[in-house]
Amino acid sequence: MTNNNLVFDAIIIGSGMGGLVTATQLAAKGAKVLVLERYLIPGGSASYFEQHGYHFDVGASMIFGLGKNGTTNLLTRALDAVNMQIETIPDPVQIHYHLPDGLDIKVDRVYDKFLQNLTAYFPQEARGIRRFYNECWQVFNCLNSMDLLSLEEPRYLMRMFFQHPLACFGLLKYLPKNVGDIARRYIKDPLLLKFIDMECYCWSVVPASMTPMINAGMVFSDRHYGGVNYPKGGVSIIAQKLVEGLEKLGGQIQYQARVKKIILEQGRAVGVELANGQIYRGKRIVSNATRWDTFGKLIPVEKIPNNEKVWQQRYEKSPSFLSLHIGVKSSVLPQHTECHHILLEDWAKMTAAEGTIFVSIPTLLDPDLAPPGHHIIHAFTPHWIDGWLGLSTNRYEAKKEAAAWRIIDRLEQIFPGLDAGLDYLSVGTPRSHRRFLGREDGTYGPIPRRKLRGLLGMPFNRTAIPGLYCVGDSTFPGQGLNAVAFSGFACAHRIAVDLGIGK
Repeated sequence: MTNNNLVFDAIIIGSGMGGLVTATQLAAKGAKVLVLERYLIPGGSASYFEQHGYHFDVGASMIFGLGKNGTTNLLTRALDAVNMQIETIPDPVQIHYHLPDGLDIKVDRVYDKFLQNLTAYFPQEARGIRRFYNECWQVFNCLNSMDLLSLEEPRYLMRMFFQHPLACFGLLKYLPKNVGDIARRYIKDPLLLKFIDMECYCWSVVPASMTPMINAGMVFSDRHYGGVNYPKGGVSIIAQKLVEGLEKLGGQIQYQARVKKIILEQGRAVGVELANGQIYRGKRIVSNATRWDTFGKLIPVEKIPNNEKVWQQRYEKSPSFLSLHIGVKSSVLPQHTECHHILLEDWAKMTAAEGTIFVSIPTLLDPDLAPPGHHIIHAFTPHWIDGWLGLSTNRYEAKKEAAAWRIIDRLEQIFPGLDAGLDYLSVGTPRSHRRFLGREDGTYGPIPRRKLRGLLGMPFNRTAIPGLYCVGDSTFPGQGLNAVAFSGFACAHRIAVDLGIGK
């Protein structure tokens, strides 16, 4: 079923943050854009669901990129591009760590206060701590001095090198480096190096030795520069406002529109076919799906380009998560509880299933998300899908319940009385993430199979198939809402140049 009048400048598969930023940036340049979303609402892992008066964020509530200054506030810039604004609530502490060996450390929004908190545990490393985190600032300052667009566009690169030569050379220096290499220059204490591992793992899902320094420079510095800011009304408001702006500019979005395949003609991507048989044609096709869903499902295995096969040899799927969306009585939370927590009791289990527990309590910032007298606790921990496959309904539900209570029992360490104060509990598994987010094995994104040279192995937006682009966490610079927004800006910029629009 084809309508020859339905020819778009760009068709975006998926309305995750990378896809929406690509779509809105192109629409703002005058492109005719269509977004196809398989689910009922936009946002992907930045969407929401409601139950029993609670408004739950599907994914994490720790949001970077909503600051007001500089160029790295990419979510703010994406909203501004379509004349949309949202109210945000600043979070005074990025993370409260509860770690082995008695490490109880808060990452304060104020940089020097954070350094004081950390140095109190490692006074002998005071100079090394400051030198390491100051070097992260060097990376951030390079990024924050220029517009972040497509590194595949020669004229942009030439302009940046001409306007910001020192910043560009600085980024080139750090591009092949990982955090562990830098940290070990300044820090010798093995326990402190384990803390740096956790600082990386909590957002990159790999230790410092495998975490690119460019990404760390952004995260470790922006939490003190633009800060962590929570959107009033929940994380999903970002996607909703981007869609509103897209539609005001004439762009279109269709829901319950599952793309079955990308149409290739003479080796070029020229359109998509939906599960219902509807065909749309476009000058450029953008996949916001994972690399594994794009190459192997939307593109058949026999047509996967060689460079994609090489990429899959270098990177593997990170684990998914077991997610607990919990409603509790307000009395459960001690006074002065922070919004975000990391709990780990054994360093050896940091990367294991159910090793590290991540906690977000967004109602400490926006109480309206829960019924009066109650709070939301979103707790999640890494899990691989393999252990959840091939189970009968009864065994699946029993396994969910057993895993959930193991997590709740551990959370009692920091929230005494959690069990007794429980009002609502919903448990999501890797199967849930695969089903609702349409991600292969429910994966969080790609992680290196072995230590690589920083970000040099991460692909940009163009693919080896003419007319086909990728955006999101399977492209440079990787995972996180602000990172995939960067990918969206870059993808839209490259497509606009290729189409000769928005000059």
